[in-house]
Amino acid sequence: MWFCFTQLIRLPTFVAVMFAAIGTSSAATLDAVTSRGQLVCGVSADLPGFATEDRYGAWSGIDVEFCRAVATAVLGDPSKVRFEALTAAEGFRSLQSGMVDLLARGTAWTLSRDTEFKVRFVDVLVYDGQGFMVPRNHGVASILELSGASICVVSDTRAADTAATYFGRQRMRAQFVTSEKWQDLVAAYASGGCTALTGELTMLADVRRTLADPTEHTLLPELISKEPIGPAVRIGDERWFSIVRWVLMALIEAEELDVSSANVSSKLDSPIEDVRRLLGVRSDLGVSLGLTADWARNVIAKVGNYGEIYDRTLGLKSPLQLPRGPNNLWTRGGLMYAVPLR
Repeated sequence: MWFCFTQLIRLPTFVAVMFAAIGTSSAATLDAVTSRGQLVCGVSADLPGFATEDRYGAWSGIDVEFCRAVATAVLGDPSKVRFEALTAAEGFRSLQSGMVDLLARGTAWTLSRDTEFKVRFVDVLVYDGQGFMVPRNHGVASILELSGASICVVSDTRAADTAATYFGRQRMRAQFVTSEKWQDLVAAYASGGCTALTGELTMLADVRRTLADPTEHTLLPELISKEPIGPAVRIGDERWFSIVRWVLMALIEAEELDVSSANVSSKLDSPIEDVRRLLGVRSDLGVSLGLTADWARNVIAKVGNYGEIYDRTLGLKSPLQLPRGPNNLWTRGGLMYAVPLR
């Protein structure tokens, strides 16, 4: 019977039907999440500021908070998330296979990752990049003052190449102290074996908090590389892509409009139309996403706006004490900018 059936179907038709079925399946993330009653979010196993799990099983970090925001938008409850700790090698495979609904593991958005792994990065959650940390007593306020200094950097990495290229372009001398192991370089820096330690700024902030006196070390303001970090979803599911993107935009828009978890209820009668629209007051923007009218209001009330989330995970209310810098709003000299929710 099967043999006869296959003889009646031309191969191109069969292939087209097969891929249509795959497309239909991949477009069902929202349905899968709602029927399951839980969002499955892939995160880093231990990346301070982004995703860490304490000994009681409680997760924290900006990626974790973003997953909770998506869960709130879709399911109305930030606790309806199951976190899957994934390595870099496991992350994209787990997303492709459907093991996770959303990948948010401190991964930088690049062309190859956005095109070769059948995933799509939604937007930038954190602007990171390669920076420098120096002892405060050196009196250094800028990378441009590091000419002739010794720089600790992991050998044979993009960080080493970027540092060498930067100093070469600036016609500045530098003595690079290298090791294959990050922890060896941290120890060398802590003992005075080099003037500065270079790496991604979030990594440097994490190192600083472990030093004997964190206040005696300064993160220099400049970055010499771009590491735009953001969540990714499977390719081919446009509705899910839109939901995740607009959750991020709503978090930023809320901060732009001065709507926070503390005042969201009082803002329902705001004279500002953009505020009322964001909160779902006489607005049906959630319908096109497959969400309720008050989805953004719920997210802000239960998770907070972008500034609140940043402050408690990476910023001045967190152990990392990382200034907003490029992660500040565009109106305050940063790069965070919400596409209008209208």
